[in-house]
Amino acid sequence: MVSDMERDAPILSKTEWSSSSPVALWRDGLFWLTLALTSFAVAPFMLPGYFWGANDARHHVYFLFEFDRVVQDGIWWPRWSPDFAFGYGYPFFNIYGGFSHFVAELLLHFLHFGYTGAIETVFGLSIVGSAAAMYLYIRSWLGRPSAVIAALAYVYIPYHLLNLYVRANLSESMAFLWLPLCLWTVRQAIVRPSYRWVVGAAVSYAGLMLTSNLVIVLFTPLLGLYVVVLVFVYAAEEGNSARQKLGQRIWLWVQRAFVPGLGLLAGVGLSAIFWLPVLFEYKDVRVDQWFDVRYDFHGHFVYFFQLFSPRWGFGTSIVGPNDPIGFQLGIVPVVFAVLGVGMIWKSAGRLRWEITCLVIAAVVATFVGLTWAAPLWDFPLIKGVLRAAQFPWRWFSITALCVSILAGLIAHRQTRLEDGLNLPLLALIGLILLGSYPYVRVEVREPAEGSVSLAGLMRFQQSSDEMTGSTRWTKEIPKWSPIADEYIRQDETGGPVKPVTTMIDYANRTYPLDYKTFALNSVAHNTVMEEVYFYNQRDSEQRVVFNQFYYPGWHAYLLDGEHGKVVRPLNIIPEETGPLGRMTVPVPHGDGYLLLRFEDTPPRTIGKDISVVTMILLLLGGLWSTRSQWLLRITPSLGR
Repeated sequence: MVSDMERDAPILSKTEWSSSSPVALWRDGLFWLTLALTSFAVAPFMLPGYFWGANDARHHVYFLFEFDRVVQDGIWWPRWSPDFAFGYGYPFFNIYGGFSHFVAELLLHFLHFGYTGAIETVFGLSIVGSAAAMYLYIRSWLGRPSAVIAALAYVYIPYHLLNLYVRANLSESMAFLWLPLCLWTVRQAIVRPSYRWVVGAAVSYAGLMLTSNLVIVLFTPLLGLYVVVLVFVYAAEEGNSARQKLGQRIWLWVQRAFVPGLGLLAGVGLSAIFWLPVLFEYKDVRVDQWFDVRYDFHGHFVYFFQLFSPRWGFGTSIVGPNDPIGFQLGIVPVVFAVLGVGMIWKSAGRLRWEITCLVIAAVVATFVGLTWAAPLWDFPLIKGVLRAAQFPWRWFSITALCVSILAGLIAHRQTRLEDGLNLPLLALIGLILLGSYPYVRVEVREPAEGSVSLAGLMRFQQSSDEMTGSTRWTKEIPKWSPIADEYIRQDETGGPVKPVTTMIDYANRTYPLDYKTFALNSVAHNTVMEEVYFYNQRDSEQRVVFNQFYYPGWHAYLLDGEHGKVVRPLNIIPEETGPLGRMTVPVPHGDGYLLLRFEDTPPRTIGKDISVVTMILLLLGGLWSTRSQWLLRITPSLGR
């Protein structure tokens, strides 16, 4: 009788566990145990209150607040955040991956969660999802016991906990879900190619792009190296590679690379709705405030001793080695990884290539975050990639991924002995949980800015100097605004804080209006639009100033009546004098209606079309693949 491993021999060596697990996932007790054990990491988010003092905890509440403001006006793919920069607006979600906040918005909009509750729930989902993703990936090639250890190490490795509880970075925490999914799907696409892995790789890579355009830059070199290693390893087994001509070898490499390559290309297409505008419109935002002063990376390299220092706190990264927060890798996962590699190396067979790839990635990602690598960050050829992390220690997300995978190797021998829960496996699980125990906590605080509202947002921006980005037409980043004054006044009178009803600056000093010959009134307004009635008796144009920064996508039109059809476009001129670069619209002689509206630009339209076409092609490919498999199943019966 042929065993599973012998039947799989062309694909898996006998040193590997069968990649087709004999246990269906829904019946896999170790999978459900793994998810249950993530509850210790989720529990801090279930405490009463919210961890307002964590680095980005306030940010993500107000990111969601702005996301929801635009969604309420019918825009389910927000790009413009009208209340950032003290109400002058900022194209935040045009350059920042919004998937995490989209998930939070679903909870807010349909399940009526509160702002903080929605954010904490998404943090919890990211924890459980990252464990599930890592389990699926490791289970497919190392077995179930290894999958448990790798998944739990991934959840409880200190850098992940730092992201969750101290930095409170929702997007980077959610990115932990996509990283192992990308590795899993491209591996399966190479090892046993099928159309479902094309879809899997596409969705995983697109999901990462839409979640964190920062993490995807850090991760893509590892993913590319991983694909190349697997392609060479598995292509080499087809025939006698020593006797093959170069052309034959290249053809085998192409065959192995085709399915994962197609999947990743489809992922690029699916996410074009986001990355194409980023590519062409990023230049139109000022980023100096995100890379200068306290954001200057030169003072934020990690010292080697910090990798194993037990220090843990709830401050922020500071210049020098005395950071009040911890950047340790974690003694338990690192020891597990080292022991696991040592235990499996002699009998690893072709797995050595994958292990080597992950070891190299872990070492490199750790090294570039250390003080030793500081000169490389100013080296012309690679500084662009390194600086994409903003802070050197952000490269530790790749370290955490690789170390967690390698930690799973320590339980690989358990697969052969007993594919289930046993005392050695329980001991390994216990060590992971105990090793992370001091770090599994949040610091609950009251919001210094008051309840979540427009007034709270203004106070937050003022006190923290955050979310005050601007567009490239702005000469001086504002420190306050009349809009912010209005929100604070409403809050201090004790009433509900309501959005302003117009963006018009009626009293602008830059282009003063002659109200003896000019009348102006806003007739409709929301987060991305304003309609204005004007009456101009002068023969010359007069300029209306809007209290929003100019950015590509804003358009002005002359209408044929109130809420009417477009007659012709009007020019939008960024403020030529003064520091703010606000939008100004010259209105012609006579009376009429002017519409100012935020719309798609050519990169946004093309990106959206590419994403839609890619999605349709993937669906058609799925239908064709399903039909082909159905025909293969019924053809023998038809022949009989």
